[in-house]
Formats: sequence, structure tokens, C-alpha cells
Amino acid sequence: MSEDELPPSLETAADADRPRGILTPSDRDFLLGRKTDYTEHSRKQKRNRIRRRVRNAVLDFSILYECLEDRDRKTVFDPDDEDREAYTRGITDMLAFLHLGTMGYVTPFKDMLSEGVAKSEQRLAGSDYRMVRVEFNVDPVGQIDVDEVIAKIEADEFERITDEELRAFVRLLSMSDEFAPDDVRDGIKARVDEFVAEIRESEERRDRAVEELTTGKRR
Repeated sequence: MSEDELPPSLETAADADRPRGILTPSDRDFLLGRKTDYTEHSRKQKRNRIRRRVRNAVLDFSILYECLEDRDRKTVFDPDDEDREAYTRGITDMLAFLHLGTMGYVTPFKDMLSEGVAKSEQRLAGSDYRMVRVEFNVDPVGQIDVDEVIAKIEADEFERITDEELRAFVRLLSMSDEFAPDDVRDGIKARVDEFVAEIRESEERRDRAVEELTTGKRR
């Protein structure tokens, strides 16, 4: 990746003045293509050092989990507002990196994820008797019937649209030459307040109905 190819989502992570993390500033320059005057031998050495550092960082998480004080962990996951979006992206990319990296690993990713969540739940509860079921599935989105989805939309049958249909439909919509996000942005934003008001009103109606059912009193 060259400097010109750097996506906006990496601006904070790629900041040249950011202190060292797992990667040193030199590592980042190497991976981002900022520095290219490496010989073939020095390039191999650089890649090897990065691999060792990442592998040792994985082992460090066992120490962090067991030994880092709660207040320190909370501070780590409480970034400044201006850094929050980049930090969220970093956490997301960390999970994606782990998912990719453990493909074909001796222990499936879903098993490690389940065990990790279960361990943290037991720590939160302060008891080994805290037992949870963690579900993680990767289901590919298949082909959808576009006419059927549109028919559901036209009939206001949004509850019948599956998550699979919704994701595929939005992706297909973004690929269409007839759809321009900038052209519809203002119109959609103008309806947000109305949409939120309808949601709140429906919640209030539900609460009133539940109260009537449970107490027999009308509000």
C-alpha cells in the first residue's frame, strides 16, 4: 500500500506521530509503504520481526487479562470522542485479523470466542457458576428474489424481510447505476425525525397496552 492509496479510515492509525503499539513507527512506515528503500534481505528481516512481535503480543493478552487492573482496562476502552470512530474500527479490524489468522488453526475461532466470552462472564459474575451459551455462525448471503423483496417493501411488510434479503438488497442497490447515495441523503435525513417519533409513539402504545394487560388499568 502506498501513501496515495491510504483510505480515510486509516488516517488515525497511520498517523506518523502516534506512539508505538504492537507495531513500531518504523513497522508502520514499512507496511504502509512510506519507506521502500529496503534490500531483499532487510525486507525479510523486517517481516520476521513484525511476525515475532505480533505473536508475542498475542501471548501478552493472557497477562493483560489476568493482571491488568479493571480501572486500567476501562481507561483503555474509553478513547477521546475524536478518536472513538478510529478506535471502533481498530477493534473491528482486530477481530477480523483474528478470524482470518485462525482459519485452519487447531482450535476453531468460534470455540475460542465462546470460551473467551464465557470466561469474561464468569469474571463479571465473580462465580464459576455463571454459565452462558455463545452462538457464532457465519452464514453466507445467497441469491435473493429481488421482485419478492420489492413486493414486501411496496406492501409495507418490512417484518417479512429477512436479514439476508436486506443485506443483499442494499448491496445490489449500491451497485445499481440508478442509485446515487448523495441524491437521496437529504431526503432520508429529512424523514429521520419523523421515523424516530413513530418509533417512540409505538413504544409508548406498547407500554400502555402491557400496563393494561398486567394491571387492568387504562392510562
